Amino acid sequence: MIVITGAAGFIASYWSRYLNKVGYKQLVLVDDFNHPAKIKNFDNIAFAEKMNRDVFLPWFETNANQVEAVFHLGARTDTTEKDETIFNQLNFFYSQAIWTLCTRFSIPLFYASSAATYGNGSYGYIDDHALLSSLEPLNPYAVSKHKFDLWVMNQKETPPHWYGFKFFNVFGPNEYHKGRMASVVLHAYRQIEEKGRVVLFKSHKEGWKDGEQKRDFIYVKDLASILMYFFLHKPQRGIYNVGTGRARSFIDLAKAVFSAMKMDTAIDFIDMPEDIRSAYQYFTEARTEKLRQAGYFTEFHSLEDGIQDYITNYLVPNLYY
Repeated sequence: MIVITGAAGFIASYWSRYLNKVGYKQLVLVDDFNHPAKIKNFDNIAFAEKMNRDVFLPWFETNANQVEAVFHLGARTDTTEKDETIFNQLNFFYSQAIWTLCTRFSIPLFYASSAATYGNGSYGYIDDHALLSSLEPLNPYAVSKHKFDLWVMNQKETPPHWYGFKFFNVFGPNEYHKGRMASVVLHAYRQIEEKGRVVLFKSHKEGWKDGEQKRDFIYVKDLASILMYFFLHKPQRGIYNVGTGRARSFIDLAKAVFSAMKMDTAIDFIDMPEDIRSAYQYFTEARTEKLRQAGYFTEFHSLEDGIQDYITNYLVPNLYY
C-alpha cells in the first residue's frame, strides 16, 4: 500500500488520482476529511484505507509491513497564520513521527517542503544541502518547513530512500477549496468570470514595477510527473527543488488567463495587504540542475500551456481531476 497524507488537499488529491490512473489502487488516504469544500477532491478515488490524521500514526506502526512508500504531502499551508504552535504540531512534530516510523520500518519517504523556505532569496534558490542553514524564511509556515528540513539533515538514521521536495508556486485542478491560499491563476479566472478584470498587487519595493513581481509557477501535472519519477527510479537521496527554473511575472500570468478565456486583458492594481507585505517574495526561480542530474529530463509545461490546459479542461467545464 502507498500512504498519502493531506489526501483531501490540492496536491495530494491530484497525486492520488494520478496514481490510480497509472494502476495504483491500494492507497491509504490520510487527512481531516470533514472539510465540506474538499469532498470532491477525494470523491471517486480508489483506495484501500481512509483515515483521520489523528489515528494514522498508531495504524502505521501496526501495519507498516504492508506499506510500500509514504508520500507525506499534508501540512498546514496558510502563510498568513501566525500561531507557531499549530505549525509545530502539524508541520514539524507530525513529520518527525512519520520520518521516525519510516526509518524504523525501512520505508521510502517522500515529503513536501516549500520554496517559501528560501525567504527573500538572498542566498539564491539552490537546493544545495550546504546552504540550508543560511536560509531565513519569512513567515511561520516557512519556518516550520525549514525547521524540518534542517532536522532531517541532522539525522544519522534515515529511511532507505528519502526525498524532500521544495514546491514552488503550484497551480492546477483540485485547489478549489483553498480560498485566499489558492493560486493566482484560479483567483484571476474567477475575477474575470465575475467582473471581466483582474486585480494584482502593487509593488511596495523599490526597483519593482506593479505586477512585475516574478514567481516560478509550476503546473500540478508536472509536479506529479516528478513524484512518479522519484518513486520509480529512487535517485540520490536529498532535498530537491520542484519548479520549472523559469520565473514569470504576474502580468504574464494574467495575460495568459485572459488569452485562455479569449478576452482582452484588463488589469487593476491594489495595495498589498499589510499582513503579508513584510514577508512577500518578489522573486522566486528554482535552480533545476540537481533535478536534471537525478535523471529527470521531461520538459515542463510553459506557463501559457499549463494555464490553457487548466482553464480549458478543468475550470470551464467545472471538473475535478
